[in-house]
Amino acid sequence: MSATLPPLPYAYDALEPHICTEIMTLHHTKHHQAYVNGLNAAEQSYASAITPQQKINLQAAIKFNGGGHINHSLFWKNLAPAADKGGNGGVLRDGPLKQAIDRDFGGVDNLKKELNAATAAIQGSGWGWLGYNTNSHRLEIATTPNQDPLLHLTPLIGIDIWEHAFYIQYKNVKADYLNAIWNVINFDEAEARYVESAKASGKL
Repeated sequence: MSATLPPLPYAYDALEPHICTEIMTLHHTKHHQAYVNGLNAAEQSYASAITPQQKINLQAAIKFNGGGHINHSLFWKNLAPAADKGGNGGVLRDGPLKQAIDRDFGGVDNLKKELNAATAAIQGSGWGWLGYNTNSHRLEIATTPNQDPLLHLTPLIGIDIWEHAFYIQYKNVKADYLNAIWNVINFDEAEARYVESAKASGKL
């Protein structure tokens, strides 16, 4: 079954002024679409590959484009219009996720500081993550290079630090982008993922 570009759960201008309309439009319709196209092409080639060498040569393309599709599909759901625009973006309600953040980071402000620092320190392109460790039952910060998906933790929040995610609006000032994005982080979506994973691992 071929991969398809998922629709955004909000309008392209819904995250203004924190993420501009032009970025959202290009990011979704051009960049994410390119990963979808690349994944489908690589999988089609892999299906018709005959030798092990041919299949090995295609694995990098599958990982890159497949990771890009996975990461961006999660990323769009990770975002929501800000509270001052009638959305739930940036709002961390009292509940299981807030309790876990307070326990593991001492509060949401510390989480933001630590995740922003880790994400800003990525050399080149990549992703910063808040994930849930199903073995230790704790929240952890992680980073992945390029379009590598987060595999050793359940991804709760992902922050795209590729230049196409911020450069039109924030130029080379990553810190401003990282501070702004928290205004549109969908903590409700992150909590739903956390609760699902925690229940599956026998914690909740």
